[in-house]
Parts: sequence; C-alpha cells; structure tokens
Amino acid sequence: MGVVHTQRKPDQTPGPERGFQLPRSWGLAVSVLCLGLLVGLSSGLLARFFELTQVGLLGFAETPGTPTAEAVPPIRRLASVTIAGLVAGLVWAWLRTRTRLVPSVGQAVKGAPMPPGRTVVHVLTQIFFVAAGGSIGREVAPREAGALLGGLWTRLGRRLGLRDQDGPLLVASAAGAGFAGIYIAPLTGAFFGIEVLLRRVDAEVVTVNLAMSALATLVGGSIKGFAPYYKVGSESFRPWLMAVVLLIGPVMGLLGAGFRRMTSWAEAHRTTGPAAIWQLTVVALLTGLVALAVPQVLGNGRALAQMGMDQRLSAGFSGLQLAQPLALLALFALAKALLTTATIRAGAFGGTLTPSIALGSAMGAVLGLLLACLVPGLPVWQCAVIGAASLLAASQQAPLMAMAMLMEVCHLPVMAFMPMGLAVALSMAVSRLFVAKA
Repeated sequence: MGVVHTQRKPDQTPGPERGFQLPRSWGLAVSVLCLGLLVGLSSGLLARFFELTQVGLLGFAETPGTPTAEAVPPIRRLASVTIAGLVAGLVWAWLRTRTRLVPSVGQAVKGAPMPPGRTVVHVLTQIFFVAAGGSIGREVAPREAGALLGGLWTRLGRRLGLRDQDGPLLVASAAGAGFAGIYIAPLTGAFFGIEVLLRRVDAEVVTVNLAMSALATLVGGSIKGFAPYYKVGSESFRPWLMAVVLLIGPVMGLLGAGFRRMTSWAEAHRTTGPAAIWQLTVVALLTGLVALAVPQVLGNGRALAQMGMDQRLSAGFSGLQLAQPLALLALFALAKALLTTATIRAGAFGGTLTPSIALGSAMGAVLGLLLACLVPGLPVWQCAVIGAASLLAASQQAPLMAMAMLMEVCHLPVMAFMPMGLAVALSMAVSRLFVAKA
C-alpha cells in the first residue's frame, strides 16, 4: 500500500506579529509600569495647567485653606467664567460639528479609538473651563487622558505578548490611574477602574489597577504635592457616630439619586452644534452673576465642600446663629445643583463627582448642625464628610470608590471606615430604589 502524503497547511491562527515576544505576564508588568508613569505625568501636568489657568483668569490659586475666590473682585469672577463659557462653547461646537466625536471613557474601554489631537483639545478645554469657574467637575479630563494613553499603548505594543482582552483592562486601569494621579488617591483610581468601568473582580484586574494607580499617584504627587485636597478637623471618630449615620445615609441616598437623575437628563439632552456656543455662554454668565454674591458656586465644588467641612457649632449658640448657616448651606447646595445641571445641558463636558461631594458635604453639615442640638459635642465636619461620601456613592452608584475617595482626599483615620461604611451602605440601598426606576 502506498503512503499518502498530505501537504501541511500553514498556521491560520490569528495572533500577534511574529518575532520575539515577551511572555504575557512580563508584557503586563511592562505595560503597568510604563502606563502608570506616563498617566501620572499627564495628570500632574493637567493639575499644573489648572493652576496656571486659574491664576491667569481668576487671579488666585485654590488651596485647602483658601478654596474660594472670595478675595477676587466680583466683576473678575463674572468676566472669567463668562469668557470661558464662550471659548469652551466655540471649541466644543467645533468638535461636535466639524470632526468626529471624541469617545467617552466607557466607549474607549470597549475598543473605540480615541483620536489623539481631538482628545487633547477636549481634555484641555474641560480643565480650562473649570479653572475659570465653570460649574462642573474636572475629573473626567484626566480619565480621558489616561484612556487615550492606554489605547495608544495597546495599539503600539504589539510585541508584548498581550491578548485581545488585555486592551480593555489596560485602558480602564489607565483611566482610573488618571483620576488617581490628579487627586492623589490610588485606591479611588483603582476602584473606579474596577467598580465603574470593568465591573468585574479577579486577582489580575485588582493587581493591574492597584499598581497602575499607585504609580500614577507617585508621579502626580511628585509634581503637584501630596497635601490633602480638603481640610478637616482632628476629632476622633467615635463608635456612637454609628447611630447618627442612620439618618445621614438614607437622606443622602435620596439626594444622590435625585442629583443623578438631574444630571443624567442633562447629559441625554445636551445641546450640540452651534447652539452650544450661545447657550453655554448664557449659563456661564448666569453662573458669574450668582458668583457675584456666592463665589462657592464656581468651579468643581471644592469651595462648597470645604464650607460644609468647616462648620462648627459653638457652645451657647442661639437660634439665629444656627439658622444662618443652615439657610446658606441649603441655598448654596441648591444653586450648585441647578447650575451644574444647566451647564451640562447647555453643552459642557465634565464630571459630576466633585459636585456630588460638594452637595453631600453641604447637606451633611446641615444635618450635623441640626443633630448637634440634640447631641452636644457632635463634630459637624464628620457629618459633612460622611454626607459627602454617601451622596457621592448614590450619585455615582460606586460605593467602594466613594468611600475610598473621601478617606484619601481628606486623609482620614482608619476609624472613619466604620460610620462611613454604614452610611454608604444605607445610601446605596435607598438610592437603588430610585435609580432603578430612572
């Protein structure tokens, strides 16, 4: 019987380019190291750009001790945010009508390519607008910059032995690292990548996210400093505070769900095209007019959040002394919520994370002042911080990220985890009842 010879077909299995390749584990390690350093550098530079823009337009640089532009002449506040609204409106209208849209971070994680030039313009416009006083968060900009770097790295690093599914992991981790590098909050950045973007947990996902955010925090902090973002009191968190959060948590859950629905509506109906130019200018002008008397509404909400955390109730207080801060905090929080929603609706791009902290801090302080009448010695600032974490968790539907962020940006002691954890859990439970219906 003759031997039948068959011709062997070449390997048709798709894969990375032939040639030398690193083992996948080494490729991931190199990717984490390089991306962590690059994203941290981008976040640090964005922080410096924010400071330079703020000094140039408003004439002051915010710090934990001076977060509000109260010393800036009112007319300069008005001019700064109004001009910024016009400039940002022009840029965003051009991006929306003359070029392809810049994908969101979530879309980038799913594989949508972020065009480098347009993404950089988009990122810098967000930072410029918030630094000038626009009522919206700036945290989306460093996340977009991180996602851009992560996407470029995965497309260029073909010889690192990475798999197709490593792309979303690296892009999400880089986006979270961008957040970590600008707020000096490594756990927050890691939880954002895990809890918000990837929505899955395993040893590899946690390791990559934690390592990249830690490296980005190191580099970003080396550029902008490691000081806390908010200044808080020094009193210890007592176990009996657990009883107080039984009220704070559910209330913040309701408010957080309401704010989420407001901003989600604004994002769904965001103005596009040339109309964004005049609409964003009008909203910026309105923000400036409010800021003539209430400078706390300017920017991403840091000033209002710090106002809530600065509240103290002195011994022998009168009803009038209590009524004034209660009214101001509630009024300022309402103004901030409405202006942020209107800013998004008018065509602005940015985040709602730091505005959520501002609202939670202000309303947490309101509840703290009222409860201090019944519980003498209650540190009102602790109610503000817990309120900030609880409302943030509800508005972002990200409890671990919210809790980690307030712990990190305020440099809180580990005992704060106890009341904050319960408050965040209660807030999430209540908010889910309303978010699920949205």
